[in-house]
Amino acid sequence: MKSSITLKNNSSTFLNTLYLLGCFTCLMSYSILITPIKAKPFNVEPQPKLQSETLSENISDSIKVGAEQLSLYLPLIKDKRIGLVVNQTSRVQNQHIVDYLINKGLNVEVVFAPEHGFRGNHEAGETVNSGLDKASKVKVYSIYGKQKKPSAKVMKQVDVLLFDIQDVGVRYYTYISSMHYMMEAAANNNIPFIVLDRPNPNGKYVDGPVLDKTFQSFVGVDEIPLLHGMTVGELALMINGENWINKKVDLTIIPVKNYHRKMDYSLPIKPSPNLPNDIAIAHYASLGFFEATPVSIGRGTHFPFQVIGFNDFSNGDFTFTPRPIKGVANSPKLSGEKAMGQDLRAIHTSGLDLSYLIAWYNLFKQHNKPFFTRSGFMDKLSGTDKLRKQIQAGLSQDEIKQSWQQGLDSFKKKRQPYLLYP
Repeated sequence: MKSSITLKNNSSTFLNTLYLLGCFTCLMSYSILITPIKAKPFNVEPQPKLQSETLSENISDSIKVGAEQLSLYLPLIKDKRIGLVVNQTSRVQNQHIVDYLINKGLNVEVVFAPEHGFRGNHEAGETVNSGLDKASKVKVYSIYGKQKKPSAKVMKQVDVLLFDIQDVGVRYYTYISSMHYMMEAAANNNIPFIVLDRPNPNGKYVDGPVLDKTFQSFVGVDEIPLLHGMTVGELALMINGENWINKKVDLTIIPVKNYHRKMDYSLPIKPSPNLPNDIAIAHYASLGFFEATPVSIGRGTHFPFQVIGFNDFSNGDFTFTPRPIKGVANSPKLSGEKAMGQDLRAIHTSGLDLSYLIAWYNLFKQHNKPFFTRSGFMDKLSGTDKLRKQIQAGLSQDEIKQSWQQGLDSFKKKRQPYLLYP
């Protein structure tokens, strides 16, 4: 794909920049001066507004996330009332971005809290309430629960919105759903939306069924595969460019420096209470389906999403006993009961592995026990009812994955104009 740089006169001290789509590799080898500009609206071939620093000839190999590059987004937020969509992962080195911006003298007006809360101390599905953050004295509005996006009255309190949350690249992880709805709220109220991009720890993989909009829910809003292989910045560009929100938003991306999607990236902070480490994040896409079954995947232990077990019969000889852990698993499945099954902590996984789900389904079938006890939720997690039906029909993992291939090929082609990293 040919790269181009468009320059435009601007009388302000700081200028905006247009980054090059699909040309990150050349930045790793050459010193390129990119003059920041304000991008034009999307046309037939979408062009993102992207900020990029001047790159030196000796580029460090270290990752530099969007939030750490204040010089790129300061011109867009200075002297403005700032709204932040953030959580515990939103850090600039050792500081939370809220404290970081306040200490810089910037006006942080509102924090919008997603699932798990602004401080990341709510378990999955737990109601997040609005209020005042005691530490920063900033107003906090919940965007998890009945209110998925703020009212126009709340939006009048801000002039610009920043999204800075670490995602894990799995469709049913609800931070990207919150991003979708906040982009829509920003667009409807003519407020600029800035994504401070972060790496995708599952960025190597594109796998799973593409969402059928019949099964659209908060665990699956956009027509993307279960593993989409995109950063939140790239995904925001696609949401905007594909008109998946009802009105285009004034969108800017602050890219990750020195990142490519095939690199291994270890998260410095756990992105949610039940994803405590890289192992859990790697298994998350494969084990999330068990939430729709009677089988435990370790909530209520210190190794959630790293084990599989049931209290009646088993696919292995590993045992664990889930117990309530405040703010992590208040009422875990099989609480107080010994579960028997599999320990996956030493097993390397790559992308989406359906073998566990199929094996446990067959075990339940042998014991004449219902497995998909929450079939509606299973279909929402899958983004389709086909996966559940294929497993029930006895299809193998290879047969199921082959049935997705056409949809995945189409998605990869559609996402290509929005990719910022090789």
